[in-house]
Amino acid sequence: MSIINISDVTVLNNPGKFTDPYLFKITFECMAPLQDDLEWKLTYVGSAENDSYDQELDTCMVGPVPIGVNSFEFEAAAPLPSRIPASDLIGVTVILLTCSYNDAEFVRIGYYVNTEYGDPALKQQHDASFEEGAEEKGLKAPDPTQHIDGLVRNVLADKPRVTKFNIQWDTPAAVPTMSAGSLDAPASQALGEAPAGAAPPPPFNPYATAA
Repeated sequence: MSIINISDVTVLNNPGKFTDPYLFKITFECMAPLQDDLEWKLTYVGSAENDSYDQELDTCMVGPVPIGVNSFEFEAAAPLPSRIPASDLIGVTVILLTCSYNDAEFVRIGYYVNTEYGDPALKQQHDASFEEGAEEKGLKAPDPTQHIDGLVRNVLADKPRVTKFNIQWDTPAAVPTMSAGSLDAPASQALGEAPAGAAPPPPFNPYATAA
């Protein structure tokens, strides 16, 4: 079982502009002494079709970690729009908040992020371009690359998707005994725990699963 139990992750500046940094307040409990630091990372999924557009927004080393409840704020810069396909700037994508110990990822928290135009006229023009017969009417969507400062994002912070992985911590003896089936919060919505040594799965496809 995990020595680190995530008890809360709060998205502090949400909703916000596309160009605003992401800011999280993370609270976790450490159950046993750790020899090394924890590495937190935030990744932006630029395209559901090709992971080469993924952007690592920032990493944060946290340590030394005392036993007990710990809390800190993690800030990461906004993604570079120039590295995102224009067709994927508007709509739903995913950000992945992960934590690793000794280069072994043990928790992954995924959030859907919806990006749209803040200007009602641009939003209406974008929506109209997808209506039936729009092409015949000459209705075209605005170019989002020309309106980056006008884009707004909303992280669906109340619907995280959590995956946990069993890893080798410092020593087997250091792993605390926990009841079977216990989950970290907000891992009450967890997707399950992967076997020890299993490679993390690819990011989930928001276009396939978003309601």
